[in-house]
This record gives sequence, C-alpha cells and structure tokens, in this order.
Amino acid sequence: MRFNTIFFLLILSCLCVALAQTTYEDCCFKYVNEMKPRTQRHAVKYREQVVDGGCNIPAIIFTMRKGRELCTNPRERWVGDLMKKIDKKRPYPKKDKKQRRL
Repeated sequence: MRFNTIFFLLILSCLCVALAQTTYEDCCFKYVNEMKPRTQRHAVKYREQVVDGGCNIPAIIFTMRKGRELCTNPRERWVGDLMKKIDKKRPYPKKDKKQRRL
C-alpha cells in the first residue's frame, strides 16, 4: 500500500514539474511574403517580435481588424511603410490641460 502511494506521488510530482516548464509563446515561425493593398488597409496595429527564448526569427506582427495576425519580415520596405501608415492613423493621447498648483 505504501509503495503505491509513494509511486503515485512521485509520478504526480514529475508531471507537475514537466507541465510547469512548458511555455506557450506566441511566436512567428515563418513570414508572409507579401500583403496586397486591400489587406494592408485592414491592419490596425503591430508589434515587434525579437529573437529570444522560443522565438527564433525577428518579425513584425500586424493585427488585422478581426484579430487575425500576420507575421512579416522587418527588413522588407513595404513593412516599414505600413508601420508608418499605422502610426499616422493612431491617435495620440491627449495632454491634461489642467495643471496643479502647489
């Protein structure tokens, strides 16, 4: 009886350690070669993927209106142009006009 309990606890602890070490990173593994102008209009934001951990290629990840994400090569000229277009569309936060007097 004791052997079964010890064996069960040993298996359970190994399983917990194995599951704790597994990470699910949101990484790109390949690039989209091109994006048509019609598709580019649907891009609302982007983020940069750097090479570290499980992510082994640099990428710019564009998020479309409906949430779809497309991975692109940051060295492509059209990628930089699209990033600039998105930055121009993005509203800047308003500055607070009220100032505190001490």
